Amino acid sequence: MGRVLATAVRARTDLPGCDTAAMDGYAVAGAGPWQVVGRVLAGGPAWTSALRTGQAVEIMTGAAVPAGGVAVLPYETADLTGATGGTRPHIRRAGEDARAGDELVGAGRLITPAVAGLLAQAGADAVPVHRRPRVRLLVTGDEVVGAGVPAAGQVRDVFGPMVSALVTAAGAVLAERLLLRDDPGLLAECLAATDADVVVVTGSSSAGAADHLHRVLGEAGADRLVDRVACRPGGPQLLATLPGGRWVTGLPGNPFAGLVGAVTVLQPLVYALTGRTVPPAPRLPVRGEVLVTAPVTRLVPVRLAGDHAVVVPGSRPASLAGAAGADALAVLEDGWTDGSAADLLALT
Repeated sequence: MGRVLATAVRARTDLPGCDTAAMDGYAVAGAGPWQVVGRVLAGGPAWTSALRTGQAVEIMTGAAVPAGGVAVLPYETADLTGATGGTRPHIRRAGEDARAGDELVGAGRLITPAVAGLLAQAGADAVPVHRRPRVRLLVTGDEVVGAGVPAAGQVRDVFGPMVSALVTAAGAVLAERLLLRDDPGLLAECLAATDADVVVVTGSSSAGAADHLHRVLGEAGADRLVDRVACRPGGPQLLATLPGGRWVTGLPGNPFAGLVGAVTVLQPLVYALTGRTVPPAPRLPVRGEVLVTAPVTRLVPVRLAGDHAVVVPGSRPASLAGAAGADALAVLEDGWTDGSAADLLALT
């Protein structure tokens, strides 16, 4: 469950495999009246001879309909005299859902409960899926503490629970979380010594004296694909690949800014690695007072209100209070005004 099919899955047999009763009742042949000549149970012995006109067998839902059977009369409405006309057949015909070799589920489909049931029904006991990528989280900062009430000058690690929830929802596994001092050598060592598919670094992607990620990536021969985004908050976000194919994302250290970076860069990356498609962003009118200044795009927390969304006031880069009370982030681009439509990125 929750994995994504790597290849299409085809039916190994016809579905259903034979004509089966869709109701409990009587399988009848020809026109009535009908004489009941036996009983057929689901999973029991098959009726070996063809029914002749005027014959019927008592039958249970899911049992194979004998040859010659043209309809099943449900117990609730059965009239074996044949006086009732126009009955529905209540027979599931062999192969009406799929024929052997038909594609049942395409590659890239998320395995939902219904998909899992269909695969089992078709006899697909083992199917190839994309594996869950492993994510390693490196939370940098001399001031960051991992538990308890922070003292003056300290802050709690918010990225451990926040990034864990985000990557898990996207289908990955948070394999490890480390709190690191602001030490470029230690950061380089932790980037190199990992078997994770994605390394997330928080609080080191800007241009401050303690922000070492750019230098460390340069020395490691990384290819920086995204290096800052013209948005507020969350501008100093980063996406890079290391030699060997591992991914690195850099998130701003301010909590709300880091959340923006995680939703816009990290989560789509994880979706791609798991074989999923990024959920489409609904577009709704957004109401509220927000200043949008070109060329920077603003991302603001909003609550859904039927056919529109309402800005949650008071959001700041270092505060998660607004986002915690929101359903989504509205992407307010140049030209947006109160009541204009905007794309919404879900926060659930």
